[in-house]
Amino acid sequence: MMEKVQRFGSAMLAPVLLFAVAGLAVALAIIAQNEQLLGGLAAPGTAWSNFWRVWESGAWTVFNQMELLFVLGLPIALAKSANARAVLEAALLYLTFNYFVAGFLEVFGGSFGIDYAAEPGGESGLKLIAGIKTLDTGILGAIFISAVAVWIHNRYFDKKLPEFLGIFQGSQFVYIVGILVMMPLALIVCLVWPQIQLGISSLQGFLVTSGSLGVGAYTFLERILIPTGLHHFVYSPFVFGPAVVPEGIQAHWVSNLTTYAESSAPLKEQFPGGGFALHGNPKVFAPLGIAAAFYTTARPEKRKATLALLVPVVLTAMLTGITEPLEFTFLFIAPLLFAVHAVLSGLMTAIMYQLGLSGNMGAGLIDVVAQNWIPLWAQHHATYLMQIGVGLCFTVVYFALFRFLILKLDLKTPGREENKDVKLYSKQEYREVKKNGKIGAASGADDASEAAPGAASDAGSETASEAPADDPYSQRATDFLRLLGGADNIADVNNCATRLRVSVKDPALVADPDSFSEAGALGLVNKGTAVQVIVGMDVPQVRDRFEGLMAHA
Repeated sequence: MMEKVQRFGSAMLAPVLLFAVAGLAVALAIIAQNEQLLGGLAAPGTAWSNFWRVWESGAWTVFNQMELLFVLGLPIALAKSANARAVLEAALLYLTFNYFVAGFLEVFGGSFGIDYAAEPGGESGLKLIAGIKTLDTGILGAIFISAVAVWIHNRYFDKKLPEFLGIFQGSQFVYIVGILVMMPLALIVCLVWPQIQLGISSLQGFLVTSGSLGVGAYTFLERILIPTGLHHFVYSPFVFGPAVVPEGIQAHWVSNLTTYAESSAPLKEQFPGGGFALHGNPKVFAPLGIAAAFYTTARPEKRKATLALLVPVVLTAMLTGITEPLEFTFLFIAPLLFAVHAVLSGLMTAIMYQLGLSGNMGAGLIDVVAQNWIPLWAQHHATYLMQIGVGLCFTVVYFALFRFLILKLDLKTPGREENKDVKLYSKQEYREVKKNGKIGAASGADDASEAAPGAASDAGSETASEAPADDPYSQRATDFLRLLGGADNIADVNNCATRLRVSVKDPALVADPDSFSEAGALGLVNKGTAVQVIVGMDVPQVRDRFEGLMAHA
């Protein structure tokens, strides 16, 4: 069950990762049209203003079509085969579903408590999706229908029909089944969703009035659930769904950015729900304190190597919000530190919110600056200076507390291992080690093939020398496949933002974490048949080579 939940969570990332780019594009357009920042250059009617108006119209695509984005994105990871056809089927069934909903509302709208003659938006509960006036089920409805479509695809796409019905096989048969499923689903949604909308409205008021405690608990859960992949289910309804505001915090914030920038009223008063999008602050301020604790507690002879490891990881975490390489490092070695990190993250955002901070700060520093500080600094610089001050105080707290725990409990964080070099290697360091002829040359370890004596398979004979010299991904894919027990031991492959998620048939054939680190991985999560190899932001390319090796094994 956990494997399925994690797979669903990783599928969510395909569309979610596009929001950062879209948010920056919209924020850039809004900044460029802000007369308070640019004066007459940004005045309406100028060539500059007209250009950015056109730019903004395109930049809103992701936010205006969020439902379709999730419908199209989920099958990429969830479909077990013929992913491209699954995307087509999901899109078609989602449109069919909404046409069914529109038909029910047009004929029986009063019975469902919906005024179908009302304009979409606002309190009507209606929305235009791909030109269809339908119930506004948000991304939750889109995700549900897409998941149903993928389930139908996985079950019926390969079903063999009699020869005289062969034309109805594949996507055609999936659509036939889908039509029969979508009509009753549409009726159920018409009956249930208006009541859910009322409940969501009540929930919104409860969350807003829960204050700093609610914000802190939200951030704590978002962090502590990262190892399970369930953190997607914590933040998605808030940031992209209707838990706080109907369109989600992300879309609501950028659409009202000009209003917030022009008003001197406290941000917390203007948008109380923005407290549930402050979870990016620990990503900005915690990594520096954590890294400093790792560095100062490392063995003197290993501090240079530790620093070389930490600098790129910390910069990535602070700038983009991708913190997994750093967090998983101490998650593997000392889970206590990860729990402390989650608690401190919750405290940080709770205090910032209590002191008046609100906004859209779910990612790293680039997101915080572009969507918050730059457009709103003139009116709200005091709040942001407070944010920086509180954040830096927590940086010091992280450093002092982590350093104390590492020394007190003698935790083997990077640079403290006995008779080994730092476990995590940069790409350049790994290549240099490979030139020496042994993966474990830097640490004095035996060849990686000896680390997993049971990992022999058809792919097990592939060595580092067989990977193309100019391909930075094939080497890791080759080694990971061998260390996972070879192609015959792989049941399923998927990935999230930084992890290669693999289901294996025999967990005993999976090598130890050190072997994966020596092969270029940033870490390993081994949960029996569910294995996660921490690869980094280039995991899609590594997965592509990995699946290619499996296909030719």
